[in-house]
Amino acid sequence: MNKIVGTVIISMILVTNGSVYASTQEEESVWQRLDAAIESWIGDLNLYEVMESFNDWLSAILPFDIEQEEQERTEPNLPELDEPGTQQFAVHNIELGDVREDVEEEVGEVQRATLNDYGVDWEAYHENYHQFIMVSYDDQDQVRALFTNQELVTSEFGIEHGSPRQSVQDALGEPLEVMTKGLMRYQINSNGEYDIYELDGSFVTIFYDQHEEQTVTAIQIIDESLEQQRSEFYAGESQELIEGFEYQLFDLTNAARVQHGLSPLTWSEDVRGTARDHSEDMAEHEYFDHNNQAGQTPFDRMEEDNISFTRAGENLAYGQASSIFAHEGLMNSLGHRENILEGQFERLGVGVALNEENQPYFTEKFYR
Repeated sequence: MNKIVGTVIISMILVTNGSVYASTQEEESVWQRLDAAIESWIGDLNLYEVMESFNDWLSAILPFDIEQEEQERTEPNLPELDEPGTQQFAVHNIELGDVREDVEEEVGEVQRATLNDYGVDWEAYHENYHQFIMVSYDDQDQVRALFTNQELVTSEFGIEHGSPRQSVQDALGEPLEVMTKGLMRYQINSNGEYDIYELDGSFVTIFYDQHEEQTVTAIQIIDESLEQQRSEFYAGESQELIEGFEYQLFDLTNAARVQHGLSPLTWSEDVRGTARDHSEDMAEHEYFDHNNQAGQTPFDRMEEDNISFTRAGENLAYGQASSIFAHEGLMNSLGHRENILEGQFERLGVGVALNEENQPYFTEKFYR
């Protein structure tokens, strides 16, 4: 029995004011521009034009993103990366089979531990989302899974972050077309977004950025024993797994933003509730849309939950087995990518729900 593995993603954005940090010319003083803005407000009290005028004036006194400049000043140095010693791939000089003590000597203390679709924790390590990796351990504290979406990959083949897909296939050959889970065989239908290889006692998924000429953007390495103990494509539902998916998607989004030179977003517990409500509604009533069946938009739902915003966006994904596959799919879709990499957003909440077949619905809500 075959099952096609697919993904569905949609996005929406609402802007209620213009750019605050647009560059301006210096010929006039700030106060002259303020005087002119006040005169225009008095002459015409159209709210949208008032906001536009105010933003023009504010741009003059805030000509750069202070938070972004601070992040750039505190960005840690990239580590020295060595070729793998025993495995074919390494992430931040860490390989499958390494022990927790050595990992944490290399990367520091764990920042967050959340349940993943393999029934073990993804333990996230980073410095304000720089040098971001996720690691899973077994009962003996040995590494059984690795992930990164930053420039931390080394391999004996010369494959690294930014390598072209063609060079990956030249080195590793044809990727898998089918994976077996228990009595089920799953057809891999990646649409060129990733390749899966069985290598060296592990399953290696290499993700590609279709907006950067199909170059390597992330890698997931799963020990064969961990992969094979999972008999179903979708993990069973639990509250711990739902929360794990939510926080993992949040962390993956921030790691991608930092990789692209942006500041990380702040977690919003309030909007997480709004996002989860929408995911639960879609899962229960079997639809997939930004507007719910009562006709409410994403922004109507935020206002109903008393969440104030001047700019907001929503991403939806459905059918991916994990937050990693959901995030990488979103990054390969232009509208979603624009939300993820929007410099003016400040906050993010993620809500996940599973339907009766344990298929996840992901809702990301961004705002400032």
